[in-house]
Amino acid sequence: MPKRHSEHLSLGDALKEFISENKLQKGIDKVDVRTAWTNLMGNGVNNYTTAVDLVNDTLYVSLSSSVLRQELSLGKSKIIAMLNEELGKDLIKKLVLR
Repeated sequence: MPKRHSEHLSLGDALKEFISENKLQKGIDKVDVRTAWTNLMGNGVNNYTTAVDLVNDTLYVSLSSSVLRQELSLGKSKIIAMLNEELGKDLIKKLVLR
């Protein structure tokens, strides 16, 4: 059984390599973004959130309240900054509320 790497590969590094080799990062990012939205927005917003979808660097959030959509649209740049901080990387460049 040939070994490609040294035997001292940490579990974290092995997981990162597995994710990278199997191109799973985009899927993981999508799940992480949904979790970050839920954590940061709280029940008030989450009760009106019908969908959260990351496409490339744009986050699409569907809301069932036009009043809430208007309120959140005023703070888009702050929401993007908070989500990226929660994610630990600049994943989101644009937020589309619909």
